[in-house]
Amino acid sequence: MDHQEENQDAARARESDDEDLAMLMGLCSTKDEDERKPKSINGTALTYDEVMTKHKCDWIPSYPENPSRITQPYARCSELGLVDRCRRLQMRYATEDLVTLQHSEELVEKAKATANMTLEELQDFFTKYDSFYCNNASFECALAAIGCTLETMEHIIQEKVRNGFALIRPPGHHSMHNEFCGYSIFNNVAIAAKHALEAFNLDRILIVDWDVHHGQGTQYAFYDDPRVLYFSIHRYENGMYWPNLRESDYDFTGKGKGKGYNINVPLNKIGMTDSDYFAVLQQILMPVAYEFRPQLVVVSNGFDAALGDQKGEMEVSPSAYAHFIHMLGSLGQGRVCVVLEGGYCIKSLSEGCALTLRSLLNDPCPLLPPLQEPSDSVTETILNVIKVLHPYWSCFRYQKSLEVGELCPFDDVNTLPPRPGVEFITEENRPHTYKNDDAYPVLSDEDTAALDKRIDALIAETSLTFAPHRTCMVFDADMRAHKNMSFKGHPERPDRISRIYNQHIEWGLYGRCLQVQSRLATEEELATVHSEAYISKIKDTTDKTQQELDNVMEWRMNSIFVCKDTYRCALLSCGSVLSVVDTVLSGKAQNGVAIVRPPGHHAECDKAMGFCFFNNVAVAVKYAQNKFGVKRILILDWDVHHGNGTQHQFQDDPSVLFISLHRYDNGGFYPASDDGNYTKVGSGDGTGYNINVSWSGGFMGDSEYISAFQQIVMPVAYEFAPDLVLVSAGFDAARGDPLGGYDITPAGYGHMTHMLSGLANGRVVVLLEGGYNLYSIAASMATCTSVLLGDQCPTMPAPQPCQNAVQTICDVLDVHQQYWKSLKFRVKIPTIAQVMDMEEKMKQGPGSTGPSVDEVTEKMSSTSVDEAPAASTDTKEESAAPPDGSEETGAGAAGGGTGVAKEELMGACGGSEAPMTVSDLLKQQNFEKMYAVQPLTWCPHLETVQPLPARGLDTGDPCDVCGDLSENWVCLVCYKVFCSRFVNEHMLFHGIEAGHLMVLSYADLSVWCYGCDHYVDNQVIYPMKKAAHRSKFGEDLP
Repeated sequence: MDHQEENQDAARARESDDEDLAMLMGLCSTKDEDERKPKSINGTALTYDEVMTKHKCDWIPSYPENPSRITQPYARCSELGLVDRCRRLQMRYATEDLVTLQHSEELVEKAKATANMTLEELQDFFTKYDSFYCNNASFECALAAIGCTLETMEHIIQEKVRNGFALIRPPGHHSMHNEFCGYSIFNNVAIAAKHALEAFNLDRILIVDWDVHHGQGTQYAFYDDPRVLYFSIHRYENGMYWPNLRESDYDFTGKGKGKGYNINVPLNKIGMTDSDYFAVLQQILMPVAYEFRPQLVVVSNGFDAALGDQKGEMEVSPSAYAHFIHMLGSLGQGRVCVVLEGGYCIKSLSEGCALTLRSLLNDPCPLLPPLQEPSDSVTETILNVIKVLHPYWSCFRYQKSLEVGELCPFDDVNTLPPRPGVEFITEENRPHTYKNDDAYPVLSDEDTAALDKRIDALIAETSLTFAPHRTCMVFDADMRAHKNMSFKGHPERPDRISRIYNQHIEWGLYGRCLQVQSRLATEEELATVHSEAYISKIKDTTDKTQQELDNVMEWRMNSIFVCKDTYRCALLSCGSVLSVVDTVLSGKAQNGVAIVRPPGHHAECDKAMGFCFFNNVAVAVKYAQNKFGVKRILILDWDVHHGNGTQHQFQDDPSVLFISLHRYDNGGFYPASDDGNYTKVGSGDGTGYNINVSWSGGFMGDSEYISAFQQIVMPVAYEFAPDLVLVSAGFDAARGDPLGGYDITPAGYGHMTHMLSGLANGRVVVLLEGGYNLYSIAASMATCTSVLLGDQCPTMPAPQPCQNAVQTICDVLDVHQQYWKSLKFRVKIPTIAQVMDMEEKMKQGPGSTGPSVDEVTEKMSSTSVDEAPAASTDTKEESAAPPDGSEETGAGAAGGGTGVAKEELMGACGGSEAPMTVSDLLKQQNFEKMYAVQPLTWCPHLETVQPLPARGLDTGDPCDVCGDLSENWVCLVCYKVFCSRFVNEHMLFHGIEAGHLMVLSYADLSVWCYGCDHYVDNQVIYPMKKAAHRSKFGEDLP
């Protein structure tokens, strides 16, 4: 497309068919403040200095914590061209006042003294601490490591860069207030977090620690501080793995105000894989993180859980770390500070660091093979974590409750730690001296060669290529020619694509995208989905008069309008989608956006319906399969209406996973078929590959959709491992849409797009379906494009899904568990009270009933675990005083006892008032009448209501357009009768076209105002309600 054509398109795009209609449309929706341009902060900081290579064990050359741990990762990053793409920061030395934010002055002086010690003095000094060494340069290197961490973090907080990587050593997360430990001199991450809290007044910092060893030093630093959420996933083996501390178990969740803000995920067997780690992040970390809403994410990025590390003995692939970083990138507007901790297999460490940096630079995540079933061991751990955190975080709502006499199928979930017979390190039994020769496992030459071969194979199989263009886009103003000639107020109108296009221009997105030439789909391409007879039928419309087209009742009944340009526009819409798919799959662009109309996902093989003629996304699937040989394709349909045509096309095809999130309302919402129910799972070989998240009841928004993505979409998607993701992106679930009635914000769409972009090596195509609020569709689709271009996700409130949504998600999980092993966590688990009840009965011996769960609960708390409030993240709380040095020892804060008091695990404790009735609650909220939804007692549009006609009302009147009798409304301005939005939406269209906003339902006699988007109850409308009641029931309204 040349510049002249581009200017012509722009001019046509700014045209409006009827500005008055646009104003009327605005009466049914409002422009929301969330529809502003998202903030864009770019750049990745890298901090590295070879001064930190001076720290080494002078008397054990083969010591595993050695300088090659940073020199080799840096070399690999340089080899891949990543270093040159970063903003290099200068190393600085931390000052002692910053070190004492976390450590005692005594410890600082001890570290400083090592600079002047002889070799013999150093060897004696290091025996006083567990797994520790130093030389004369170690104090300088430790200050450099802290300084590099602070420099990186400060640049992120000050928005000079979006994210950063501090490639440093010595590591720090084991170092405590007054003790060196575990190769750590000073706690780099803890110091940085405390500095951020004090100097930058942050309220919420998330520290994620996936080093294979528990970062007990960091845990102690923030154990009672609700401003810092500490999350650690580490090898534990029920306490038998280093550092052998009782407080590394899952039931240590914080204390005081920090209760619930310490999350330990202890892994109790070796050999954990990508599948196990992904399950932890999907089931625990990301739901809690979204609820916590951190302003900054700091990652204690140890790679000793990576494949090949003989300390960790886990099998996490280097590629998985890129995905983990991508997931965290949706938080805190992308402010992620990665700090190197452990990792001792240099080859996997180097690759892991490189792929981490690559992810920070917004390169596409490497394609992973389909994830396998999470192990029973990690499943047990995850359920245990949920069991104890359930009182503090509202995101844990998807497990079933045990009935009396039932047990969780995972045995360990029915108990509480510790496991009998395990000896923990305590203050009393810790050794006085340590033999720190670090007997690191040494593999035979044969085993080393075999391991190297596995790692080399992984590296060779991992494609690190990316397209020269990040995002491509197609738009053609010729698609405006399709319009309703007799009903210009129809919501599927030309301005839909024009407004979206203009928003891309306004936000500066258009110029950042590769512009793709639009084209017409061929009949051969259409025939991969549609019948030849049907294609000919639509083609024949070009030869008919408008009167002939308007008289085709079949189209009017199926929410279809046709004009002489419809066929060409439908070809252009479909062909343009194929152009974007072609550009992405040929490697010219990483992802793509198609601003097209008419939409397509309702179109069946031989039937037009729901504004749709040709099924663009279905034809795109066939095109990708036939031309490029794509094996697995995910279609994600978030249009508010069920994509019936797409489902029917692929319901028996296991190569296509179709997931639709849509308004269902128990089958009453368009297209009003039970095919959209969650029970429809596909057929034949495609059984399980059709997933309907069918919402019923309530008005769903960001909270509900994000929760569905976390619980269903992303676990299944990673298990399916698509090679291409196609998004049927209808924006009629957006806030203010007159047809959808839902509440997704542009930010919500941005977050869903970000999640999907971690799949398929970033090959994601977003194509427009529905969406009828001109403001919200423009901002929503532009936000999706912004995220695809690599801009950060906008902030959004903590997800708090309504109960109806939770039930829908649970229904889907129950149905699809048998097909997708990643959904195995929807099982029955006990409350803490139930576990205590079981343990009490076991203590009392066989035949004893012991105290009941209810009795235990009554003693411990007036609020059950199920009802306990979630941890608050909306207000800033003052941090309690940090634990003193006596608590922060190698023995741990618990001293090796049973640890957490069972009372604390019960959640909210203390007395409570008598429970309120529903009536009491309504009165407390100033509601004097019991309505399911509180109506307005007045609205400005009541003035438009006209007197009741002399003929009265007849609730048996059919819809004036389609003749439907099932559910109709009468206009209180002109008294015409039209069908509801659950049928063919003709009353809604009438309201938009005529500006008549007050309507009365012949189904339940309620009155609705389209202008206020609310029910109304006022004496002005009582005569109409009485007349309708007499007609419907043959008697006066009581």
